[in-house]
Amino acid sequence: MEPIFYQVEAINGDYALLRSDQGQEHGITMFLLPEGTTVGSRLKLEAFQWELLD
Repeated sequence: MEPIFYQVEAINGDYALLRSDQGQEHGITMFLLPEGTTVGSRLKLEAFQWELLD
């Protein structure tokens, strides 16, 4: 499975709105994202594991 890269566009309570490098939007609960994730964070999803890049 190839990694997918996302940018956090917005956080609304317990949910984050992500946008992939291909422009697709994805909503996800903050509980599943790495600690320290904020608006503007860059994330990588690979093998069902999230990684905070910056």
